[in-house]
Amino acid sequence: MFSAVYADEKGNIYDAPGYAAVGRSGRDDAVLADDDLIPLPPGSDLMFLPGRSALAAKGGAIAPIAAPLAAVAAMLPAGYTRTHLPAYRVREGAPPLPLYGYTAVAMRRGRFYAAAAKSDDNAKWDPRRFNTADLADRIEAVRRELPGNRLVEHLARCSLEWHCCTAQNLFYRRWEAGIPVSPACNADCLGCISRQPAECCPAPQSRISFVPSVAEVATVGAFHLGKAPEAIVSFGQGCEGEPSLEADTIAAAIKALRTTTARGMVNINTNAGYTAGIEKIAAAGLDSMRVSVISACPEGHRAYYRSIYTLDDVRASIAAAKDRGVHVSLNLLLLPGFNDRPEEADAWEEFIGATGIDMIQLRNLNIDPEAVWPVLPPQGAAPLGVRTFLRRLAERFPAVRIGSFSRYIG
Repeated sequence: MFSAVYADEKGNIYDAPGYAAVGRSGRDDAVLADDDLIPLPPGSDLMFLPGRSALAAKGGAIAPIAAPLAAVAAMLPAGYTRTHLPAYRVREGAPPLPLYGYTAVAMRRGRFYAAAAKSDDNAKWDPRRFNTADLADRIEAVRRELPGNRLVEHLARCSLEWHCCTAQNLFYRRWEAGIPVSPACNADCLGCISRQPAECCPAPQSRISFVPSVAEVATVGAFHLGKAPEAIVSFGQGCEGEPSLEADTIAAAIKALRTTTARGMVNINTNAGYTAGIEKIAAAGLDSMRVSVISACPEGHRAYYRSIYTLDDVRASIAAAKDRGVHVSLNLLLLPGFNDRPEEADAWEEFIGATGIDMIQLRNLNIDPEAVWPVLPPQGAAPLGVRTFLRRLAERFPAVRIGSFSRYIG
């Protein structure tokens, strides 16, 4: 049996022998089975959930272990997809949770386990490759080479304060480097990581406050693409709004940097709601596009993004990009008990088949579950389960890659 895990009021974590571990899919709690759990991946973090009583199963009943004992969740590294949320009871006065991807945990024979599956493997994103002792020196070196560039200063802050990996890659001179451009957005996502209302939890990073010039963008882009191995520059970072709203800047910068170097890839991470902007950027020489989606049903998409665009606009943007030969991925924001509902699974199959996307990148949705369930469409039939849902997509679309990381396409 996998034992339940809990934390005391000081945050010390214990297991509860004799009490079976429980996870949650949607709003349904269930005892975690062997095939639900994997050893806690290296690079994971454990945290307790204040104001939320840990649940466990004993004698066929699921109930709080004891009221003061807090639930515990794992935060998984990239490349792992959670299959169950932590199970708990919210106590009166519980604070909202920060924007993390909360995953159910258990213990057996002194070892922690997580309710997850490994979805991808990419050594480039190993946490040990980032936040190294020489990072500050590397930042100073780039500052000397690109003096007075506001983007360099912004990305330096992203690297040192928020530990953004794509920002740091600019200074490590390798792989995928982010170039934020847009302070504005055409959506008001529940889980936005750069802007949250005062009554919610703090956003984990600040949004860029200026629109960089074409010259600033082109200079940074050409600097990275010109020499970095398997170089990608990506518009659409966590520290900005929707990049396609600055389509004129991006398109002009792509054309300018391509007069300097033909190396590397230009990518955009986007909600794909502004089709005219996507068309302009694709025509300028975009190589790849990753589209943020949580639902293939209009009502589910609308509930989360709260946007001025529709899911039909997203379809149109994907079609425009594909017509230009752009490699298109879905950045699927995964919430156990939502994306894997039968009605969603059917809609996903239609969406993927109709749009002809090339890859599905899985991302654990970072949000307090109690903040998102009240606004999403109500659950109908029981969820299929995350593993079953993903297996169904893989079988239906064998040519569509399912993973977690963007790939360099040489």
